[in-house]
Formats: sequence, structure tokens, C-alpha cells
Amino acid sequence: MKRWGRIAVFLAVVAIFLGYLVYGSMRVVQAECELCVEFRGQVQCRTGSGENDADAIAAAQRAACAVMAAGMNESIACQNQPPQNVRCNGE
Repeated sequence: MKRWGRIAVFLAVVAIFLGYLVYGSMRVVQAECELCVEFRGQVQCRTGSGENDADAIAAAQRAACAVMAAGMNESIACQNQPPQNVRCNGE
């Protein structure tokens, strides 16, 4: 019986986790922004989405910097660069 109890607890935890993932992914995206970032002579353009323009810009900049930066220090430095060509279609 202990084995079935552990299996039931495990399945309950998995079901709760999956429910949380599904619920979190169903949020309505209210803003989408596209921008370009220049870092160390490279330029990357990406699109990001979020609840507002600021969140969407931050997501797009993180995505662009992920391609160009190697390591935490470079990632932080890249994310501190002012973005270029920001275009948002948020509400």
C-alpha cells in the first residue's frame, strides 16, 4: 500500500504542476514589441511579448542579447544597452 500511496502523491504533484503551467500560459498577451540591439559590433533584432510594452521590450531585449552575449557579465552589459528601432503594437 505504501507504494501506491507514493505513486498517488507523485501523480497529484505532477497534475498540480501541469495545471500551473497551463494556467500560466493562458494569460492574454497584451503587448508585442520588436527591437534591435547593438552589442560589441553585432546587431540582433527580436520580438517579445508581455502584459505591457515595458515587459515586451524587456523580453525582446533578453532574446536578442541571448544570441550575442557569452556569460552573465556580457548578458547584463548587453541588456543595459539602449535598444534601437523599437516598435510596439500593445494596447
